Amino acid sequence: MSTSPGARLTRMTDDSVALVVVFRAAPGRIDDLRAALLDLTVSTRAEDGCVLYDLHEDVDDPDVLVFYEIWATPAAHTAHDATAHVTAFVARFDELLVEPARVNRLRRIEPQGA
Repeated sequence: MSTSPGARLTRMTDDSVALVVVFRAAPGRIDDLRAALLDLTVSTRAEDGCVLYDLHEDVDDPDVLVFYEIWATPAAHTAHDATAHVTAFVARFDELLVEPARVNRLRRIEPQGA
């Protein structure tokens, strides 16, 4: 299934890419990390191929923020990673994060016959 620029999927397809990206804030930097990620959210949601880009906080660990992302295609996600807003944020990793972001790439699975 292909999508036109600006089109939004209503459900994942075989071409879709889902990710969970986990960020652990450096000591005393959670507010700065949250602000940076919220800024990133605004720009990213306007990108072609962005189906879902939601920021979450860990209810058990206040220093952990998590993105759940769905992209229409792998190419859309690759283009996202090359945008100015993402590269500017990645350049701040050393100041904002205590460890590298953890990226889990997900593939949808369906029960047989669904």
